[in-house]
Amino acid sequence: MTKIFRFGVIGCGLMGHEFASAAARWLHLADVKARPEIVAVCDTNATLLDWFRDHVPTVRQFTADYKELLANPEVDAVYCAVPHVLHQQFYIDILKAGKHLLGEKPFGMDAAQNREIMAVLAEHPELLVRCSSEMPFFPGAQKVIALAKSGEMGDIIEVEAGFLHSSDIDRQKPINWKRMAEINGDYGCMGDLGMHVLHVPLRLGWRPTTLHAQLVKKVTERPDGKSGMLPCTTWDNATISSRVRTGDQDFPMVLKTWRIAPGESNTWYIRVLGMKKSAFFSTKSPRQWQWMDYNGGAQAWSTEDLGYGSLFPAITGKIFEFGFADAIQQMWAAFVDELAGGNANGFGCATPAEAQAHHAVLTAALKSGREDVVVPVEYDGASA
Repeated sequence: MTKIFRFGVIGCGLMGHEFASAAARWLHLADVKARPEIVAVCDTNATLLDWFRDHVPTVRQFTADYKELLANPEVDAVYCAVPHVLHQQFYIDILKAGKHLLGEKPFGMDAAQNREIMAVLAEHPELLVRCSSEMPFFPGAQKVIALAKSGEMGDIIEVEAGFLHSSDIDRQKPINWKRMAEINGDYGCMGDLGMHVLHVPLRLGWRPTTLHAQLVKKVTERPDGKSGMLPCTTWDNATISSRVRTGDQDFPMVLKTWRIAPGESNTWYIRVLGMKKSAFFSTKSPRQWQWMDYNGGAQAWSTEDLGYGSLFPAITGKIFEFGFADAIQQMWAAFVDELAGGNANGFGCATPAEAQAHHAVLTAALKSGREDVVVPVEYDGASA
């Protein structure tokens, strides 16, 4: 019999809706040990609560006070999708309430807040805690990851990973909390996008040892929606040039978190160049991945159409396309599988240790960008 895990959702906006959709379509997955059921929701926006009333009939608790949700004995686990400034207090309270947690990145507004979360987590080893990062669940990304793990690429020449948006090139786009350092954090675009970019490198053991960051702020104010203007106090773009040294590898790695990337909508990509094999995937071409074998002679990239070859099997025919909503559901399948005692089919959601390591990278990048210096990355005891 399929096990049911009862979820509460704190923060019922865009990503809360995505989770509700993924849970409602759980029959889309062909062979799973367990499924989520959303039974409680919390938001201070009554309109968002009404959306759940209209669309998710399993919800039995609607509240504007997240502590009421945490006191609900029916809730086994929580998905928390709130602004960065709230992560520390909310995540700690969730853990102290004994609830499993899938939290949003960056898992604390800064490294200091992340340390506080990690300290409480250490007191609750019985809880499964993970960080949201859905892009590596695209089949093409999984192909690149598998090839990188195989050891067949030879000496790595360079790695590049990025997440590119274009919407902030519009200077008339109204300001929101992600452009306010007091709510988003000083990382700016790095805090919002950095876990996406670093999830795969960190999973592969590619930790930057030193780095230099170029931080860009092109738009200094935005409309406030009330005929006035407000200052933008976060970084628009960050390009981090780093050095990775492992036991047998030494190579440069470039990380890009851009909110002003002309022509890009929501592009995640990873490129790994090796002396024997190379690989590339971008969500711009979501059903394809590219690789190159080099054994002397001609050098030519090969392109393969993948269809719907998902990590967790689904009812969709293999000839059809995989998309963002599918990646969200695959991420949730990985989390729920771990809740049920599985191994997430070999690729789990971002771990708290990976979130802590990514804070180390972003903290170094912030110092580097402000001072224009090369900075060593101090991992603060985070395990690999």
